[in-house]
Order: sequence, then C-alpha cells, then structure tokens
Amino acid sequence: MPLLVQTYYCTTGEKNRAQNCLTVSNFKLDDVFSNVFGKSAIAITDQLLIHMGEPFDVTPYVSKRCKTPIDVIQTAVDGVFSPEQAAKLKIIRRHIDSIIELKTALEEMIFKLAAPYQSQIDLILTVPGIQDKMTAIRIIAEIGTDMTVFENAKHLASWAGLAPQNNESAGKKKTTRIGKAGAYIKPLLVQIALVAGRMKAHPEIFGKYQALKKRRGGKKTRIAIARRLLVAIYHMLLKNEAYNGSLYQKAEKIPEQREVTTEQAFAILRKQGFLIKEVDIPAFKTIVQA
Repeated sequence: MPLLVQTYYCTTGEKNRAQNCLTVSNFKLDDVFSNVFGKSAIAITDQLLIHMGEPFDVTPYVSKRCKTPIDVIQTAVDGVFSPEQAAKLKIIRRHIDSIIELKTALEEMIFKLAAPYQSQIDLILTVPGIQDKMTAIRIIAEIGTDMTVFENAKHLASWAGLAPQNNESAGKKKTTRIGKAGAYIKPLLVQIALVAGRMKAHPEIFGKYQALKKRRGGKKTRIAIARRLLVAIYHMLLKNEAYNGSLYQKAEKIPEQREVTTEQAFAILRKQGFLIKEVDIPAFKTIVQA
C-alpha cells in the first residue's frame, strides 16, 4: 500500500510542475477551471502546445457542463509558451501518463491478491465513510481478517494507536494523548472519520461527531470517531455481519475479577458526574465488605 501512496504523491508533484509551466507562460487555466487536469483543460492545453502562441477558438474544446463563460476562458489562454517551457510540459505530461498507467497495473494486481477476501471487503464497504474498494483493502492489509488475534476491540484500538495512553500516578492522569502506533492505519481511519462525521444518513455517527466537536474540538473528535469505527469493524469481521449503528456500542467481556480501592471508586463516580457527600469511610468499607 505505501507504494500506491507514493505514486499518488509523485503524480501530485508532476501536476504542480505542469501548473508552474502554465503560470510562467501566462496561461491562467487555474482561474477558469476547478481542475487544470480535467477534460476541458487538458483539451485546451493540447491546442496550446500545437498552436504555440497562435490564437485559436477555445469553444470546441470546452465541455457543455462548464459554467465559466467562453470569453473568460478565451482571455485566460492569452499567453505564449517558450520552446523550453513547452518541451518541459510535454515531458511532464508523458511522465504523468506513465505513472497513471503503472498505478492502474498496480491496482489490478492488488485487486487480484485481495480476491480471496472479497466477502470481508464487502462487509467493510458498508462502514460509513468508506467509499471505495481500495480503502477497504488497505484496512484488511493492516489489521487482517482474523479478529481472534486481538483480545478484544480495545486491544485492537490500542494496537492501531487510537486509544489514550494510560499514564497515571497517585490517582492523577499525566496525559491522555494517543500512542504513536498505527502509522498507516491511523491516518486512514481519521480520514474515514472525517467523511463519516458529515453523513447525516448515519445519525449515530453524525450526532456524536457534532456533540464531541463542540466540547473537545475537531482533532480529538476525529480520533474518537475513528476509534468507534474501528471497534465496529472489529465486531463486523469477528461475527461476519454488515455495519449497523450499535456495533461499536457492544459491551466488551467484563473481566472475572475487578478490584478498586475506595478512593478509586470515588474517583470513578466523580468522573461520571456524581457529587460525593461526606461519609464515614470505615463504615463504608464495612458495608462494601459485607
């Protein structure tokens, strides 16, 4: 997967260089087109390289869906390529085409390798925010399909670097920052959470996203939603079921032995919002032991 990401950044770099060639030559296609590498912009660029400074009518090369007036587009191509900039742009465009061709071949190979996991891919595609097959494959490539290797969903969240660190001393938490694990899976899930948080079709995610954002800010909210989605994916793969809004709320298996001190019990209650009245601690301990 990192190789596929590298091809993306390589393509982006070449597109920036191509844009620089246009800007230096006084062509302002970025002012009239939202995508300089869209169908209309590419067709006009082809003509600019053919005519090399000679005026031509851009009308036949502009898509009917383009909202920018033709006269504005005509003004935007009032520039001249120098021989050096034209040659540079041609080489850059050939390089971009080669990268796209290799990227397509790489994706085909990945899809072929992922074919045995098609049923799990289909399950993950039901998760809010996951909009393409490649994203589902990237998740499976990181966490696998056998969830029994993780003790529970919290273990998976910790492995992915989405769980708060447990740095506590004398009842005081020194930090709640997330860990540094999950170098590849964590940024991917955060991007998915950003998309899912805007989807009103899934109110259990949308409502939680909006509520957390008001209290904790955008960054912490995205981490929290990413953790919830990962917990949902854990249960989906474990039980072979499609996404539903209650998956991330499923209770984990409670440990057989859970012991806390009296002070820790009061701290838990305070954290939940309870106001603790003054009590006789020894008598309270006697009641608890009874």
